[in-house]
Amino acid sequence: MTGPVGERPEEVVPQPDAGPRADATADRPGRPDSAPAAGGPGPEDAGGGPVAGEPGVRRSGLRNPEKAVRGLGAGTLALEALVLLLAIQPIRVVGGDLGGAAIAAIVTLAVACVVLAGRMGRPWAWHAGTALQGLLMLSGLLHWSLLVLGVIFALVWAYALHVRRVILG
Repeated sequence: MTGPVGERPEEVVPQPDAGPRADATADRPGRPDSAPAAGGPGPEDAGGGPVAGEPGVRRSGLRNPEKAVRGLGAGTLALEALVLLLAIQPIRVVGGDLGGAAIAAIVTLAVACVVLAGRMGRPWAWHAGTALQGLLMLSGLLHWSLLVLGVIFALVWAYALHVRRVILG
């Protein structure tokens, strides 16, 4: 110790109006207000719901889970639109014959992705996004690379739906 005795870092002077510290009770086993051990049941697990007296406990820990899920869906669709539009030229050069109908389908699907990304707050938007993935796979009849992109984005969309179900319950 190089400093004076009263300035030791391990001494904690409680503030009268600051309330209990979260870390002050967590290291004292056996106290009813101590934090549960890692992996152990928390207060909400004991009775199947939030503890009486506590405000509603959020399952995901996010401030606004609905907004986070909407952002996930919108981001996924925006990324899909970008990839579709950027894939036109490499498919034409490397992939062989990409006809006008395939290019029109790609542009139409990209525009639909952007419009749907802006509508993710609507209750029907997630169903429409799923249908959009099916349409992209169906456009694989025009060119095989569109089927590959459709499968990839259908898997990404399925993961986004899984995350939505986990967060929102």
